[in-house]
Amino acid sequence: MFPRDFRDVRMREREVRGEETVTGSRTSDCPASVDGPQNGPLILTEDEGLLDDLLRLCAAAGAVPRVAHGTAVRGRDWDGARLVVVGDDCAGRLYGVPRREGVVLVGKDADDAGVWQRAVGIGAANVALLPGHENWLVDRIADAAEGVGRPALTVGVVGGCGGAGASTLACALALGAARAGERTMLIDGDPLGGGLDVLLGGEKATGLRWPAFAGSRGRVAAQALEEALPSVHALRVLSWDRGDCAAVPPEAMRAVLAAARRRGGVVVVDLPRRLDDTAVEAIGQLDLGLVVVPAELRALAASHRVASVLNLLMRDVRAVVRGPFGTGMDGPEVARLLGVPLAGELPAEPHLADDVSAGRPPGAAERGPLARFSTAFWTHALAERQQGEPA
Repeated sequence: MFPRDFRDVRMREREVRGEETVTGSRTSDCPASVDGPQNGPLILTEDEGLLDDLLRLCAAAGAVPRVAHGTAVRGRDWDGARLVVVGDDCAGRLYGVPRREGVVLVGKDADDAGVWQRAVGIGAANVALLPGHENWLVDRIADAAEGVGRPALTVGVVGGCGGAGASTLACALALGAARAGERTMLIDGDPLGGGLDVLLGGEKATGLRWPAFAGSRGRVAAQALEEALPSVHALRVLSWDRGDCAAVPPEAMRAVLAAARRRGGVVVVDLPRRLDDTAVEAIGQLDLGLVVVPAELRALAASHRVASVLNLLMRDVRAVVRGPFGTGMDGPEVARLLGVPLAGELPAEPHLADDVSAGRPPGAAERGPLARFSTAFWTHALAERQQGEPA
């Protein structure tokens, strides 16, 4: 075990315990006691000033660290920590330690070129120079505390024209991802859409809606976000309530969507046709955008404008062409005229309005067109992601 000096470390560790919140920049998934299991970083330094700075950054990240006042490295402390933060004062004494991922060397002298050589010597993948890299280090510490892995595959859906069926497709895609066993979150980015929880038949489900997150800034805890949202049909839903709140600031969208992505799995975002600053923040975090276009001439003209704007904001935009296809226009032709790839054709869903009125969500009928489209879409998109290609 590491030698520990508890004369003032226990007092400092008490200071880094934070009250858990999902609506502010300070978040915490910390255990109640420093004697129990901890997901915070392992800190190795004998520099009291640097230690104070690192404990302050752990507090900002909502993480309780383990602090070692010594350089003996052995056993599960070194191997088991998700993140090891090594003070530059200890680096020279740690040469020859077992190599592992997740080691950061922290110093304060930006003019000392030798810090990079010492980082190589201990197998540190990153160097953080304080105070300039404080925000970066806070994010790394918070990621370690949350156990962050690969970001979620994030797909946005927008209607090319009014009544195109973007919200319907967003719900069906989210249901399809959950049905495939993916950890799924559906985010309603359209405050004037009436609420995706209603479309899913979950308006009475217990949990927070968008107004509770309007003040979010900075970093929101991913686990706390997930646990706060209503669970409907095996997925988590962030929707609007029936109150007067008709928008959230861009900063709130940025913080909440970033937390949703850190959960991993799949995130589906229903976007408004009017792309204000908040919608642009959401688009900035998408891996793929889908424009839903009815197969008729007037809808195509309107959709062209939407697709053109999206192409300026993100690199991967595709068309979903919705039937019926009795107008002489098919999916490939519509996609060609829009100038974007075709994600697929979506035939009309029989009895969709009656099903929704009866509380059956879009895509619930596994043999229906929406469910079949969703299954094919995720099979393709998730396979591309697994191979490291664009979604």
